[in-house]
Amino acid sequence: MDIALAHDYLTQRGGAERVALAMSDAFPGAPLYTTLYEPGATFPEFAGRDVRPSALNRHARLRQSHRLALPFLAADVDRIRIDADVVIASSSGWAHGMRTDGRKIVYCHAPARWLYQTGRYAGGTGVRGAAVRTAVSLLGPRLREWDRVAAMSADRYLVNSTAVRTAVREAYGIEADVVPPPPALLPDGPEEQLPDIEPGYLLVVARLLPYKNVDRVIRAVLARGDVRLVVVGRGPDRARLEGIARGSASVHLVGGVTDAQLRWLYRNALALVAAAYEDYGLAPLEAASFGRPSLALHDGGFLDTVRAGETGVFFEEPDAADIAGAVDELKRITWDPQLIAEHAESFSAARFAARLADAAGVGQPVA
Repeated sequence: MDIALAHDYLTQRGGAERVALAMSDAFPGAPLYTTLYEPGATFPEFAGRDVRPSALNRHARLRQSHRLALPFLAADVDRIRIDADVVIASSSGWAHGMRTDGRKIVYCHAPARWLYQTGRYAGGTGVRGAAVRTAVSLLGPRLREWDRVAAMSADRYLVNSTAVRTAVREAYGIEADVVPPPPALLPDGPEEQLPDIEPGYLLVVARLLPYKNVDRVIRAVLARGDVRLVVVGRGPDRARLEGIARGSASVHLVGGVTDAQLRWLYRNALALVAAAYEDYGLAPLEAASFGRPSLALHDGGFLDTVRAGETGVFFEEPDAADIAGAVDELKRITWDPQLIAEHAESFSAARFAARLADAAGVGQPVA
């Protein structure tokens, strides 16, 4: 049986791209169709896969900023036809529209945030956010209709969390099955310490976008004065965040890091802080695989991946006061690293691969 994979675009290093890698590991040799592919901006492991970008990929400016491609993506996706018995599409709003004569299994990370949560996704004053808001204001009704038709073309819909299951039901009227993805970065592997970073800090791992609420975490750390913060990630909000942290020796924005450096950062953190409204709580699972607890917003996907008092602490609102209070609770609890790691192991790659194979009706995968 011929199996093909699909993903929106490979132009960044995020949780969805790690899931696409996990899918590729589960079905080795399966071609991976996408719109845009910028090897230097996404995970290097994709270089060893059969990645097949669309004609849109010839435009370097769009590869460098996929948000600028938004007005063109629906038409581009409509032209992609995949010849396979089964297509498994990793989608946050585009890949589910790729066409095939075979069965289409959609693995939805979230109904398109840029389309249904425009203010949260494209907030701020940057050029990229303004481009998204302008495109949605002009094209929104037509894109929402395209998106609904694309969703209904699936033979089966899978989602990564109970929060996304609800969002899919509300957006499309589709009842989806929850298949949690695995933590992609695991403890087995090389580690490399970053210069000038000593163990015992709070850690944020996120794309630097306004809705990630990294600014609230920085303000909480600055207000306390007794904890340090390391922020891992790239994105258009970096300059604003640097302005908030300017002059503080307790906040380090380290940008992008290698997997070896990220392993060291997870292992030596006091805790992860996750303050965004996320559809799936991937980073707390990665932290848990290293035995580290999380401070997480009591919302969305974190409800599936964090156990209060066992693997982390919840705070109710993404504001500096609530986050600072969660730090106090974190320090009052004696954490069991083995229990935390066992929680992460229950979200294994093998279990994820087996459930994908079952949904696609293709038997037992290699992973």
